[in-house]
Amino acid sequence: MTALTLPALPLPAGIWRRECVAELKRSWRLPQFLVPTVLTPAAFYGLFTLAIAQNRSPAAAVATLAGYGVFAAIGPALFGFGAGVAMEREQGLIELKRVSPLPAGAYVAAKLAATVATVAAALALIYLLAIVAGAALAPAQWLRLVVLHLASSVPFALIGFGLGMRMSGKGAVAAANALFLGFAILGGLWIPSAMLPGWMRAIGEAMPSYHLGQLALGIVGMPVIGSAWTHGAAVAAMTVVAAAWAWAGWRRSPA
Repeated sequence: MTALTLPALPLPAGIWRRECVAELKRSWRLPQFLVPTVLTPAAFYGLFTLAIAQNRSPAAAVATLAGYGVFAAIGPALFGFGAGVAMEREQGLIELKRVSPLPAGAYVAAKLAATVATVAAALALIYLLAIVAGAALAPAQWLRLVVLHLASSVPFALIGFGLGMRMSGKGAVAAANALFLGFAILGGLWIPSAMLPGWMRAIGEAMPSYHLGQLALGIVGMPVIGSAWTHGAAVAAMTVVAAAWAWAGWRRSPA
């Protein structure tokens, strides 16, 4: 009697890897998402730092690089998780994944992998422009800045995921646009926080973009408002709150 052999099931690690690869391929085949999120931060940095800046100097290029690197992480995170998740939920894709053997964490990890890859592409363009503008940092500073800028996508991705699990596709797009601009302006990523009115600074201090921007300024050796420990603790606390918001949205959403 011939023994019955069952097909080998993919290992959990293989499932996570395949989901990440599939999401990366899918996102990079969407030019309507990829082009704006990758090119917009570099275009803004080039415009305000190289084209119309009154004081074009290596120091100015470094100072603006800190904030615009955080800015580059906001768009892919909010739109990829917020608008993207909302549209997939409306299409029934998330419901399909929920009834499949796919672990819930694999779906989120794949989205985050695609977001970080997009952020990395945007950062590469901004860093190249900064070097052209004369920005010079020590290797250790570059490494710390890259890690911070890439990690900046996490809290915004969690915020976007919470939006996507609660709102319609059109509503999530509108909310992501509003938050995208709000995080950038009130967080002091385009204009230094010290130049903003008091009430705008107060609102900005409740946003992760403000604290991430201050941490980035500290890395490149620029003046910082407050201590690095305070900003790091604020980012950690806001990330935990954003994770709870995202998890509650995932649990409550019927689809």
